[in-house]
Amino acid sequence: MITDRMIDQAYSDLRSQCGGVREDYFALLYLEKEHKVHRGQAINQVAFGGNDYGIDGFHFDRDRRNLYVFQFKYSDSHSLFKGSFRRLIDVGMDRVFNTPNHDAKKNQIILQLRSCLHENRALIDQVCFRFVFTGDPQEAERSTVLDKLREDLENKKYFAEQFFAPRSIGFLIEYRSSTGKVGSVSVTKHSTTFPVSITNVIKNCGPNGEEMHIGFIRLSELDTIYLAQGNNFFDRNIRYGLGQSEAVNRSIQQSLRAIAIDQVEAPEYFAFNHNGITLYAERVEQDGEAFKLTSPKLLNGAQTVSTVRDFLQTNKDNAKLAAGQDRFGSIRVICKVITKATPRFVTSVTINNNRQNPVEPWNLHANDEIQLELQDKFRDDIGIYYERQENAFDQLSTEDLEDYGIVEDSKAIQMLKITQTFLLTDGNISRLSEIRRIFEDEKLYQRTFRKSRLNADTRHILLCYKIQFRLRKLADVIKDKGQNKYSFVSRARILLWALMCQALLNADDIEDIAEDYGTTITMPAAFTDLLNKLATTRVRLLLAALMDAAEYKDKVAEDNLGFLRTDRAFERCMEIAYKKWGWVHKKLD
Repeated sequence: MITDRMIDQAYSDLRSQCGGVREDYFALLYLEKEHKVHRGQAINQVAFGGNDYGIDGFHFDRDRRNLYVFQFKYSDSHSLFKGSFRRLIDVGMDRVFNTPNHDAKKNQIILQLRSCLHENRALIDQVCFRFVFTGDPQEAERSTVLDKLREDLENKKYFAEQFFAPRSIGFLIEYRSSTGKVGSVSVTKHSTTFPVSITNVIKNCGPNGEEMHIGFIRLSELDTIYLAQGNNFFDRNIRYGLGQSEAVNRSIQQSLRAIAIDQVEAPEYFAFNHNGITLYAERVEQDGEAFKLTSPKLLNGAQTVSTVRDFLQTNKDNAKLAAGQDRFGSIRVICKVITKATPRFVTSVTINNNRQNPVEPWNLHANDEIQLELQDKFRDDIGIYYERQENAFDQLSTEDLEDYGIVEDSKAIQMLKITQTFLLTDGNISRLSEIRRIFEDEKLYQRTFRKSRLNADTRHILLCYKIQFRLRKLADVIKDKGQNKYSFVSRARILLWALMCQALLNADDIEDIAEDYGTTITMPAAFTDLLNKLATTRVRLLLAALMDAAEYKDKVAEDNLGFLRTDRAFERCMEIAYKKWGWVHKKLD
């Protein structure tokens, strides 16, 4: 096992020669101990300093015919891999296997790795990416963010395939602990390249080299890609399939039945009645109507693809479908294939292609990095699923949730309600009446889902989130203290929710409350009792004082209570609460 003392000694011995920072020497010692590389050689296989394109070290094992490419983090936190993982995906794979540039500042390790690749091109049978740290590899494997980055790296396999062509090589990704614990090895189980036929193709180019091919693709070929990739095919989409109960999906089912089973409708009609689908591919190779799509992902059309699969599965034993197989195979749909585009561009295309469908604006942000980070946060901290993609939770079995690290499978935390929780605790209660705008205005969205949210105590977030489940009862217990005096409370539920959050966050025993009730989405009777007590002994008094305030006296007399939904009403209550009990405005970040 590599210790702090060993790293300090290596740093002291070599920093004048190699430079870099102390943590770089963790990589050196790992190569020496794990792969028996002598120090003089290991120095040339480790990145000291920056400009490494996400590559911290490498080693070619001639006996095993494996080329190992490393990222090292001298920490037990797998989150530290995220930044260097992205550099490897965005730039590193291209620089190493495809187009090395003339960047004079790039780390010497890139030149060493390129030299090793060219010298041993015929000997390397497998490229193994190893992410080495001091933590638990299984925790890294459960990370939503790292899982997406892992898949993105797999999608860059074609760079290595081009370099070693025409030979086929293995491509492995795994997490390892320097303590000896290893995670599961991710091997690409399916081909990353899919042959398809796209007819009547036209091509359009974007201002920065983006390409779009438009034509007609077979539904059967889309189904083949979906079968190979599973729900990973939907990862760039904003939601999973909505199920057969939805009107759009029932219509597709009926059309497929009329064409392939009842044979009363021509296959050609399907494309006329369908809006089309959009794909993104890492690479597109065209030879007439024959295309090869590398690592295709669905940007728009999840309902179509999932409905086709449901139709085929439901009718797999139907002799009429077998008889109409040729008719089904001839069904085509309009298809746009995007390639040579940045992730930001692809996200923009996904959002805009889904705007024409009945999709809520918050669904369009399902794959934003902050949403992935929040999903990791809720799982890692309290073992609860955060449903960033619409209908995703219903698609997961109990076994799936257990594998994912979810300890509570009764309910998921909803993105829209988390948005409301953040707005309320920020004091922006007026924003709840225009919640759609939060997701349509980039500045408002960035402010609401700022990075600092990841620093908040997750238990505190959940406590505030759960108040919504008892709002009606909380209003009732306040009204019970005076039916006439507090009859307005039912019109002040948003303000009630916001003030209840502050009552909890300002409680002297907030840590005990968080420990008792902030790790489960259920509502124990004791927590409800606590909320009732805070509602009657704290929030009730604030609302009464607000209604008596001189600035609102005329409005109350006229029964014009719109001010109860303003940010100023919240601020006024907090001013009163500070004078009464010393409350300060506490936000969730």
